[in-house]
Amino acid sequence: MISEQFILVGSLLLLISIIISKTSQRLGIPSLIFFLLIGMLAGSEGIGGIYFDDPSVTQFIGIIALVIILFSGGLDTKWLDVKPVFTQSVVLSTVGVLITTLALGFFINWITGFSLTQSLLIGAIVSSTDAAAVFSIFRSGKHKLKNNIQPTLELESGTNDPMAYFMTTTLIFLILNPTTSIWSMILLLIQSIGLGIVLGVIFGKGGVKLINSIKLDIQGLYPVLSIALAFLTFSITYYVGGNGFLSVYVAALILGNSSFINKKVQMQFFDGLAWLMQIVMFLTLGLLVFPSQILPVIGIGLVISFFLILVARPLAVFLCLSPFKVQLKDKVFISWVGIRGAVPIIFATYPIVAGIQGANLIFNIVFFITITSALLQGSTINLFARYLGLSIPKIE
Repeated sequence: MISEQFILVGSLLLLISIIISKTSQRLGIPSLIFFLLIGMLAGSEGIGGIYFDDPSVTQFIGIIALVIILFSGGLDTKWLDVKPVFTQSVVLSTVGVLITTLALGFFINWITGFSLTQSLLIGAIVSSTDAAAVFSIFRSGKHKLKNNIQPTLELESGTNDPMAYFMTTTLIFLILNPTTSIWSMILLLIQSIGLGIVLGVIFGKGGVKLINSIKLDIQGLYPVLSIALAFLTFSITYYVGGNGFLSVYVAALILGNSSFINKKVQMQFFDGLAWLMQIVMFLTLGLLVFPSQILPVIGIGLVISFFLILVARPLAVFLCLSPFKVQLKDKVFISWVGIRGAVPIIFATYPIVAGIQGANLIFNIVFFITITSALLQGSTINLFARYLGLSIPKIE
């Protein structure tokens, strides 16, 4: 009976979320906000009364969803579009994450009672922009951006999660093992990124050959084969010490820019699957949150949010793009599109699972920062683009 009830509730939540997402697009509010709110309403402190308090399960669901979302994003990324902005996007997704982490971490340490390492951990958790939010906002809208801004932001959001993941897990390790040397962490970063890229290329090229040569009798199995390749890429890269998220995105980028059997059908399939994963991920995160625990952190959460949006993100963008020929208004807009989404909330479960002191408080602060960012930045992106004269209608 429990399984039937779970299926009923789950299907209703999915149906409501899909219907609400249409409304959110008309209002200009990111869908993730509605998905999170639906999850919170269905949770133990909402009208649904569903008790859910398992960060480990949430983390697992988040990893599964992120692999699919990054794989779908990589498939949709056109190399010819991102090639001119490749270097500046990668600088934003690596050095930019580091600058954001440091700036926000030192600020949090200055205004709160958190230790420097804990403060840097919060900075690392919220340092990456959200790929799911960026992809959905730009690819579902009726306008596009001038000056290669869109591919810059999409490539940055698709490749900065691995750096944020590394920073988050490294700082957790440092908190638990304070005698670890910084030099060993630097070597680990080089290994993580290096293996992620190399294995991503290997699996991407190998995936193209496999899909084109296996000749499956049932056409519907080709997307299933691609899903298997995505998770195989992630897991093998992870187990040899590389960054699985980066390898998945790189492999999908190679696959999406190659010719393979049933390409159009598979691209459409992964678009739908990525949306499903977004909805499931956000609903789960909404269920995990206890609104009564968010209320006490609203004050400090607002201060940290505004510093992140108005100081840390612009500082990272302007410093990273200073060597490149990027117009001032482009830098201003890129600074504003620092949307935080599900990834920081998922990363915020890592300290809880690891047993870090103050982890629940960190989670609640990160959740509030994410909500603030999505509401303030996500709902004003298109308006801000038009104000700066960077938005032009798409040609259908």
